[in-house]
Amino acid sequence: MDHASPMPSALPSPRRTLIGAAQQRPCTLVVCRGCCCGDARKHPGYDHAWQLDRLRAAAAEHCFQVRTTDCLGPCDQANVIVVQPSAAGRRAGGRATWVGFAMDDDCTEEVAGWAAAGGPGIAEPPVTLELQFIQPPRDARVRSRR
Repeated sequence: MDHASPMPSALPSPRRTLIGAAQQRPCTLVVCRGCCCGDARKHPGYDHAWQLDRLRAAAAEHCFQVRTTDCLGPCDQANVIVVQPSAAGRRAGGRATWVGFAMDDDCTEEVAGWAAAGGPGIAEPPVTLELQFIQPPRDARVRSRR
């Protein structure tokens, strides 16, 4: 028997196939509303409810999703928004992008506009928004590799 030639495998190739709703998953904004983000006592003078309302209105108009979550971790960079790619964006190489210091109207509009244009993997982010990209906390990077 020639050991140099590979043996055919009885197992299917480890290709990833998206099924059901995952095939059509839109770009999703995950808006932190934990201990520091969205807290008027820690960030007075900013209308946190307006930010969520604005993002949700843009999502309804442009077919992306907005979710809120508890603390994402980098509290010293609040408000934090994670822009997750759509299924098509992920297939094109897009990965979740963390935006920190999302505390002004311009940033909110840029995040909404980027998501409306397709988000990571589909559309380039505004250059000014790139200045607010942050590294996810270490435990989030470990979780994403599981």
